[in-house]
Amino acid sequence: MRHTSRVRAERGLASVELVIVGPAFVLFALLLVFAGRVSVAQQAVASAAGEAARAASLARSADQAQSEARTWAATSLANQDVPCRSQTVQVDTSGFAVAVGRPAQVSATVVCVVDLRDLAAPGILPGSHTVTATMTSPLDTFRERDL
Repeated sequence: MRHTSRVRAERGLASVELVIVGPAFVLFALLLVFAGRVSVAQQAVASAAGEAARAASLARSADQAQSEARTWAATSLANQDVPCRSQTVQVDTSGFAVAVGRPAQVSATVVCVVDLRDLAAPGILPGSHTVTATMTSPLDTFRERDL
């Protein structure tokens, strides 16, 4: 007789547990997807910055370096399917002013605002995340440079 009343008292507890644990599990899964997307975006932006710096270092002039870096960064991000809401590429071409025969380098900084609106949870997860990466590449020491 006591056993039957105990079973009746526990009836419906599974539903209550599901209501309490379910949202926590969904939030945890969203956090994992968010962290994964941000991690992939960081790697992709670092790769794009490396490609931009390398393309700039192969250019013959500072203007050409700016153009090539922007093109290669955009192409790299597009090829990696990184959903940037906006992206900027800043190229430091001061190395082109260094005299031939002296070591010089160019650097490229890529900033990508990653679109995370499909994961956004008001007050918990943001709708975007800014990822920044800077890479440098040496200029050929003995190659002629145009200013």
